[in-house]
Parts: sequence; structure tokens; C-alpha cells
Amino acid sequence: MKLPRLPVRGCFALLGLLVAPQAPAQPPVNIGSRLELFVDDALVARLQGAELRLHEPVKAPRPKSPLPERHMMTVIKDGDLYRAWYRSTDPSYHGETSTGHPGETVHYAESRDGHEWTFPLLRLHLVGGTLENNVILAGQPPFLTNFMPFLDTRPGVDPAERYKALAGYPGAGDKRGQARPGMGLFAFVSPDGIRWTKRAEAIPFRNEWRHAFDSPNVSFWSEAEQGYVCYFRTWTAEGRLRSVSRATSPDFVTWSDPVDLRPNLPGEHLYTTMTHPYFRAPHIYIATPTRYVPGRGDAPTSDAKDANLTDVLFMSSRAGATHYDRPFTEAFLRPGLDPARWHNRGNYVALNVLPTGPAEMSIYHRSGDRYVLRTDGFISVHTGAREGELLTRPIVFAGRELVLNVSTSAAGGVRAEIRKAGGEPIPGFTLAECTPVFGDALERPLHWKGGGLAALAGQPVQLRFVMTECDLYAYRFR
Repeated sequence: MKLPRLPVRGCFALLGLLVAPQAPAQPPVNIGSRLELFVDDALVARLQGAELRLHEPVKAPRPKSPLPERHMMTVIKDGDLYRAWYRSTDPSYHGETSTGHPGETVHYAESRDGHEWTFPLLRLHLVGGTLENNVILAGQPPFLTNFMPFLDTRPGVDPAERYKALAGYPGAGDKRGQARPGMGLFAFVSPDGIRWTKRAEAIPFRNEWRHAFDSPNVSFWSEAEQGYVCYFRTWTAEGRLRSVSRATSPDFVTWSDPVDLRPNLPGEHLYTTMTHPYFRAPHIYIATPTRYVPGRGDAPTSDAKDANLTDVLFMSSRAGATHYDRPFTEAFLRPGLDPARWHNRGNYVALNVLPTGPAEMSIYHRSGDRYVLRTDGFISVHTGAREGELLTRPIVFAGRELVLNVSTSAAGGVRAEIRKAGGEPIPGFTLAECTPVFGDALERPLHWKGGGLAALAGQPVQLRFVMTECDLYAYRFR
């Protein structure tokens, strides 16, 4: 079984020291002026006396008007408006039932602050005998179980297709050798996220799959890849593990052959992925998957075999990559003290991590609770009272200054040195010539006696950070 790509973070934590032998020269990575986070080891050459630290989301005060407790939730920030879509059920539905998900509906809510929500009366569908509701889709059983929209940010996108989604459900059971038209994911388009038009089948079911698409299938326009990307549910052939595959498209019509990503650990089910571009660094895709643990917890009386527990993990991928990075394989968000979260399918989060304040980003839980993190604050390079170091791989940058998202103690601090790609410190930009930085800021500039960095832009360099009592979350040149 193919295992996920896992950095050596465990060695850092165990030893506190990683000194690699001189490795063959690596081609420099051109980062330009983009933001770089420490969600993977793509730009890390060495940690010495430092470690990666996963930061736990904190539950915000409960809203007075929260989103309802629902599955398959998407939250999008569209300008100054936060918009949410979630799944529910029409109790009066009497139509097609062969899919196993009859009567499902998609509802809409919105917010001005990302915390308190309103539920507009749209009067579009008769549900439960009334039009007084916020339902935007109803009466389409194969598609509404996993309808996950996105805001298409492609330059020049047709205003009538500003919102898009892929949705479909083939029905339960082993489907190997049974592929036929109509079992796959279909494209949906909308001008406003409320009124939707179904288009053709986009990603068909494949004969070699045991099962697929029975979970959130998330798609988006990738600025970094200049194309559409979809991460969708598949199952591993061995072990029958819930897993994920990836496909791409230049036009949201014709899609590539899917690639099986298999980020699962042995025996591990990943029920969702919720993969999406990070809003401050769109070349980095953030994923907040639900880990599904069968055989634990309480089951509903209607389905006693369905006992399971869930929690939420953190993964990432980079534009164009066909793997996920998982420097941490333990839970990112535990079920917590609420007993309801220890019941069947109790922990899922909405698609998208969004900014909800100058220094805050939010994750929306199916409970209606909102969890917050510091901006860029998924993973940091952390040092304690003893001095530690981070050395980057060779990079090429564009800009005049280096700014850090950093937090130190009163006694802590960080300095940096700029080296030639071969390791030789550059005069004027050595560690001794860097003014120490301390405090807490999302963009704290570093200064050297050598002045601005414009003269070094465009040539391969390495950054050496030396820190005490410090968390370094991200850096960028500007």
C-alpha cells in the first residue's frame, strides 16, 4: 500500500536536532514575493534546536444565531459578505428513493461578520408544504447529498457562471464493472450562488472503482495551476478505505484522468478532505479532512452497525502536486467536552478556512460553532528558551524587504542571515548585522546594516533564522 508523504517532524521533536550531511545542490525555488508557510518541508533544509508545532483551533463564543448543525457545509467570503450552503431534508418528499438519499435539499445563509447568520426567505421551493424557507435546491436526489459550491475567481469568467459546483452520487454498494453514464459528477453553474443550472456529466464513474463520490467532492479555480481542480472521494481497493483522488480541467467541461492520492495511514479512513487554496497563499492548498474511526462510539438506533467516532486532521498540498503533506498525523481538532461530538459522525468542518478579522481566520464546525486561529497560524517553527535555527533551501525572491509573521515572548527574539546558495554569508546581511526582532506581528520587517534587499533579488540565496522563545508562522518578501 502506498503511504502518504510524511516529513521527518517526529525526528525533530525526539532529538531537537537535525543536521543533514552535505546534500547535492538543489535547484533554487523561485518564490517571488509570495507568502510561504511551514505547512510542509518544501523549503526547509534544516532545523536545529527547533521543531514544527501544530496549533490547535480555539472555539469562539457561541453565536446568537449560528449556522444549523448540518453536514456538507460550504462557507465562502464573497467581498464583504459571508455566504453558506448546507444540506437538509424535505420531510414531505415522496419521489425517487433509489439513491439512498431521498428528499435532500440545499439551504442558503449569509453573514456580514462571519459570526452571526441570517437565513433569507427565498421562496424558491415548496418544502414541507411551505415556500417560507431558504431552500435553493430540492428534488434532485442524485446530486444534493454532496453539493459543494465554489466562487469561480478565474479572470474573465462568464458572469452567468460565477459560482460552480460538481455533484453526484452513484448509489450505495460495490460498483466495480458497473460504470454507466449518469453515475458521475455533474457540473452546476450559477450567477449568484442561489439559482443553479445543471450541465453535463463532468467526471464519470470508472469501472475499476469499488465506490466513489459518496462524500464532499470539492473543486475550485486554481490561480497557481491556471485550471480547475477537483478532489473527490474514492475508496482504496485494498482495505476498502475511504480515500481521495484528484482531477484537473482547463474549462470545467473536460477533465483529466483521475490520480489516486492515497493520503491514508494504514487502516485510516478519511471521510472528507475539504481541500482548497489558502486565501493568503493560493499556491498552497489547505485540507481539513474528517478522520473516520469505525467501531467506536454510539450508533443511531436506526442503524446499529454504524458506530463510529470522528475528528478533524490537517493536511496540505502544493499546486500541481499529486500527494498531500502531513507533518502531523494526530488530530488537529478533537471532539472536545461536548458529548454530542462523541456520537455518530459528530465532527465535520465546512469547506474553506476564511479571514474573519485583521489577525484571525475561522473554521466552521458542523455543530454551528466557529473555531479560530491566528492568521497563517496552522503550523509554526518553534523554539523554546534555548536558541534554535531554521535554514531554508535555496530560493529566489523578488522584493526589497523580508517580513515575518512571528510571535515571541518578552525575552525571545529572532534574527536572520542571508547566505549564498552554497552557504556563505553575504556581507552586510550576516547574523551579526541583523537587528533583532521581538514582539507579535503578522508582518514584521527585518533590517540589516546592508540596507534593502533589492540588490539580492533574483539570485539564489538561503535564509538562516536564529530564534529563542519564538514561533515563526510565515515569511514573504515584498
